[in-house]
Amino acid sequence: MIRVLLADDQPLIRSGFRALLDIEDDIEVVAEAADGREAVELAREHLPDIALVDVQMPELDGIEATRRIAADPALAAVHVVILTNYSLDEYVFEALRAGAAGFLVKDIRPEDFLHAVRVAARGEALLAPSITRKLIDRYVTQPPAPGAGLADLTRREREAVALVARGLSNDEIAARMVISPLTAKTHVNRAMTKLGARDRAQLVVFAYESGLDRSPGG
Repeated sequence: MIRVLLADDQPLIRSGFRALLDIEDDIEVVAEAADGREAVELAREHLPDIALVDVQMPELDGIEATRRIAADPALAAVHVVILTNYSLDEYVFEALRAGAAGFLVKDIRPEDFLHAVRVAARGEALLAPSITRKLIDRYVTQPPAPGAGLADLTRREREAVALVARGLSNDEIAARMVISPLTAKTHVNRAMTKLGARDRAQLVVFAYESGLDRSPGG
């Protein structure tokens, strides 16, 4: 069962998301928060698998709430997905840096929203296609920052990280690299360990910062 925390200052938005989630047999909404501070408190109380957090809330905005959840060792298993009305790229990288596992716009189709919750629960990076496009457009026009830890990765690990940044699942990475899904997962997990990444979303941050998303292997 996927346990979900909803955090949004608009009751109507929360009730809409809850209505979608409650009818699913494998998803349970365990708590609702009306501001960022309450979201952090409820995350500590309920230990959900997923925290769906609005980016703009009173008391504490979604990015700071994400930062506090990600910084708490007791909440290491909580995957935060940031929600917003707009695909504003100035929020995207900051949210990922803060520890978000994904970023979705609220006009997402219901079936895509439910799929997103399940993807995030598996620990995979989650970015709406429009947001991924904004990230790519932004970072291909800027010189990459020095990638701390890049030298520690093997060639195959670099390839795997580059493919994670392109939004590929382990199965898709395996097909692209002509290896088994288990080997692909191993490459990704070893890269996360070497880079100190909390999850796949932070591998995306690393890939964009280091220029790996533009590597020939990706």
